[in-house]
Amino acid sequence: MNNIIMMDYANEPRRDIMCIDVKSFFASVEAAERKQHPLKSRIAVVSKPDNQGGLVLASSPLIKQEYGVKTGTRIYEISHKANIEIVEPRMALYLEKNLDILRIFKRYVAEEDLLVYSIDESFIDVTKSRKLFGNVHDIAKKIQNDVWKELGLVLTVGIGDNPLLAKLALDHQAKHDEQNGFIGEWRYEDVPRKVWKIEPLTNFWGIGQRTETNLHRIGIRSIYGLSQYNIDRLRKKFGVIGEQLFFHAHGIDRTVLSDTYTPNSTSFSKNQILNKDYLIKHDIEIVIREMTDENVARLRKYDLITGIVKLSIGYSRNTVPDGFNHQMNVEATDSSKKLKKYMLLIFDKYYQENTPVRVVNVTFGNLQPKQSLQLDFFEPVEEAIENEALDQAIDFVRRKYGQTSLLHASSLLEGGMARYRAKLLGGHRSGKEK
Repeated sequence: MNNIIMMDYANEPRRDIMCIDVKSFFASVEAAERKQHPLKSRIAVVSKPDNQGGLVLASSPLIKQEYGVKTGTRIYEISHKANIEIVEPRMALYLEKNLDILRIFKRYVAEEDLLVYSIDESFIDVTKSRKLFGNVHDIAKKIQNDVWKELGLVLTVGIGDNPLLAKLALDHQAKHDEQNGFIGEWRYEDVPRKVWKIEPLTNFWGIGQRTETNLHRIGIRSIYGLSQYNIDRLRKKFGVIGEQLFFHAHGIDRTVLSDTYTPNSTSFSKNQILNKDYLIKHDIEIVIREMTDENVARLRKYDLITGIVKLSIGYSRNTVPDGFNHQMNVEATDSSKKLKKYMLLIFDKYYQENTPVRVVNVTFGNLQPKQSLQLDFFEPVEEAIENEALDQAIDFVRRKYGQTSLLHASSLLEGGMARYRAKLLGGHRSGKEK
């Protein structure tokens, strides 16, 4: 026991950080809209509920407990005898409620002390708010009460000295601790008896299956084991990530919410899960063209050009191999014509004829500001100018009259997905379709 590696937390920042989550957010919003208590309702929000492969996006706590229905469950896995109300997602409504919640948070913290982590989860730093609103538990309860009274939603709150501990407190205590008002608190002193007890490794924030497999290969099978491993060997094996994993295993995270971070590079991506298996190559090419068009419109909206195009294709379930993922460097451009050509070159090179496709993803990387019209030796200047003018005219019409106001004729064929995708928000029904 004398050889246990322990950290000296004396010089580590101690702040009052909350990680706040809405319990079963989508399902709770639907319950509140129906004047039901979210913890007593029996609602499952399902994408494509008329399809046996329809996916559960959220379910009420009660049906999780009674039937094991949770995020990721498929319609065909739910018993026909289950007492569950199946509803389609309304993404526009959920985004509206999310903004309402954020407005409540801003009553208690300044803008720079709020970090939105996802549509239903945020971090807030209330260290500077204590003089106005009381201690951290007082503030947590006030925020919970405000959201409950105004929106009918139940919040769970993890509290910690830093964002990592707050997130761990949320996931491993607050979400399940109704007796303590869905509030959990983990501090540095709790690391040995709480953080080190988390299992398996993938239950720890930031450790996925691939990282777990790599840790297993060097004999690390627990968070405690990770905390006791030689940091130099971790750094040598995983680089800076190895060092971060070591300190996280000791509950150390020096992130300050008010510090802003601008990534060196970013990407634009479009993903589509198809409604059925696509077997005809031409139909798949239609979808790739449509999605590339939509992604290029984003480039032009922000005056950007891309130097990397990436195409990912997911084949239907139980198909071997399960798909491919390839990219190519290109001369930086925002030309729809060129970028569609590049995407189709990748597709033609790697697609296995007659293999059923279910997922398409197009991504642009190495984004950079556009300086001027891009010309090349293989395209006449007049043609380049005409193509740019055409792209800009199409963008203008679609911004004014909607994405489907101008479509390629191929998008009207059976395989086209542009009209369907225009009705979606965040990949799901917005709930405001006409």
